[in-house]
Amino acid sequence: MELRALHYFVTVAEELHFGRAADRLRIVQSAVSQQIARLERELGVRLLDRTSRRVRLTAAGERVLAAARETLAAAARVRVVAGEPAAALRIGVASCVTPRLDRALARMRDGARPAEPELVDLPVTARLDAVRDGELDLALVRGAVTSTAVTVVRAWSEPLHVVLSRDHPAADKPVVGLDDLDPCGLRLPARDGDPPLHDAILAALPLAPSRPAAGDLLNVLFDVGRDPAGWTLLPAEQIAGSRSDRVAQVPLAPPMSVDCHVVTSLATPATCVSSYLAAFAD
Repeated sequence: MELRALHYFVTVAEELHFGRAADRLRIVQSAVSQQIARLERELGVRLLDRTSRRVRLTAAGERVLAAARETLAAAARVRVVAGEPAAALRIGVASCVTPRLDRALARMRDGARPAEPELVDLPVTARLDAVRDGELDLALVRGAVTSTAVTVVRAWSEPLHVVLSRDHPAADKPVVGLDDLDPCGLRLPARDGDPPLHDAILAALPLAPSRPAAGDLLNVLFDVGRDPAGWTLLPAEQIAGSRSDRVAQVPLAPPMSVDCHVVTSLATPATCVSSYLAAFAD
């Protein structure tokens, strides 16, 4: 039995569609079908019920899926303990470098099994897809992620700060409450750029924004910086990595925060996930 066949089977089981599985694997659909059929013959059971409209797991397929994931994870662990030369560790991030990220990269380079991190700037949705498809080793995401196709683990919590124009009356205050801010001045980045963070910020607000989304983060900061009544709400470390002299960040009172997560493949060994968490923890 080949690990490749198990990998193909797990991919089909996650997609429940041979065409999408083939796209993820970057091979032709017929090759996927052949590997699944061969695996079924080797095991002597039917793993998938296939019709022209849908694909679903049989009872045997459900049992084999769990065992296949364990086997693939075990194979990954074997490669780790075999002492393979450290390869590039591909990390999906947003387009800003924070002190936490700098510290984590140093920890990864100086750890017991040194890695050479490689940062890949991608929107959140593409980041998650790349982890699922094996194109990234891990990704960082602010806000909740609900997915059965990847492993999501909370790594740290980040305070939300008010970001406002230097000319805003509250710019020099030590703290500011949401009740002190004009709801009409609120700007938010578009949701499609970072859905988990967008939803987390909306959940923290007492009212929905009255203005349409202002594009990406750069446009939001530009709009806030030129409007004395403008403001937005962002994670403190994110705005520190996108600093502008036109805006000020002020802590919230009472404080609010957003959870931040490390996202890995389902096949990533637990020991590797733990090392990633340790690198990014406070």
